[in-house]
Amino acid sequence: MSTIGAEEEFLLVDPTTLRPVPRAAEVLARVEELPPGAKAHPELMGTQVEFATGVCDDLAGLGAQLAAGRRALADAAKASGLRLLASGTPPLADPAPGFAPGGRYGRVEELFRAQVTDYQSNGCHVHVGVPDRDTAVHVVNHLRRWLPTLLALGANSPFWAGRDTGYASWRIVEQSKFPGSGVTPHLADAAAHDAAVARLVDLGVLVDESQTFWFARPSPRYPTVEVRVADTAATPGEAVLQTALTRALVAVTPLGPAPELDEQVLAAAVWSAARYGLTGDGVDPLAARRVPAPALLEALFDHVADALGDDRAAVRSLLDRVLAEGNGAVRQQRAGSPEAATITCIEAGIG
Repeated sequence: MSTIGAEEEFLLVDPTTLRPVPRAAEVLARVEELPPGAKAHPELMGTQVEFATGVCDDLAGLGAQLAAGRRALADAAKASGLRLLASGTPPLADPAPGFAPGGRYGRVEELFRAQVTDYQSNGCHVHVGVPDRDTAVHVVNHLRRWLPTLLALGANSPFWAGRDTGYASWRIVEQSKFPGSGVTPHLADAAAHDAAVARLVDLGVLVDESQTFWFARPSPRYPTVEVRVADTAATPGEAVLQTALTRALVAVTPLGPAPELDEQVLAAAVWSAARYGLTGDGVDPLAARRVPAPALLEALFDHVADALGDDRAAVRSLLDRVLAEGNGAVRQQRAGSPEAATITCIEAGIG
């Protein structure tokens, strides 16, 4: 099986107000031992931190790294009098939290202005090793069908700044405001991908070639396919589940061309996944019809089951738990208020 890795973005919150605070630099300076190859980084806002695993060969190793990374960041946050929040958006927030220092983030602020003033959005990015960039683009073409279902599974941002948005993933709604956001366009090869990105940079709507907002892409830094459609996972186990299904989808990619999909149907599938998560109807992009979201998830599992190999039973168990207990969005909404949702995410996030 291919190598795997994951990046997770988190918020730092005050334990009394439960609101994000811009003290990422202080917390990151307190981070102690991390797993081999793993790193902790600042993110766009000073309220955010990111943990990136090292390269992993199996799900057990990935799960161990994710749990260790969360503990290390949570311990560092606690040492600073803060808490680590695993949510796609802040259930409670004050306006204009402040940008993380750094030249590139300064250029992002200058380009997008008020669009990013409150953009405290956190995702779970899955990396799956591939032989080359042409293969990566071919894989992404086939992933297009399944990206809305991965979003529905990983939805974990129903609250935003003190209100219930009515969406399972408000993060995706916020991200949709950026140019070029959404399902990756069908592209012929790596050269076509790079030309499409370069065109957006040349048109002045992206800071650089690393800043596409597509849900999946050839990583600009690693020899991987990077899938970043899911919100930050509520628990380490759900991040493992997202990674396992993504790697299996990569493994079953056929050699032939990807099926043609209507772009408006794909947009409807993304919207439905963001709106309802796993609790309502989704849209099957291939059949162009409404289907209950859990049925789409079962179809995805059936599609990749053989590729899961020895991990099949463990992945099935993780999936059954989410279907029975709800994903992060369901559990936040079940908590009943932004305050209770924040506490739920803090307590469950470390695992």
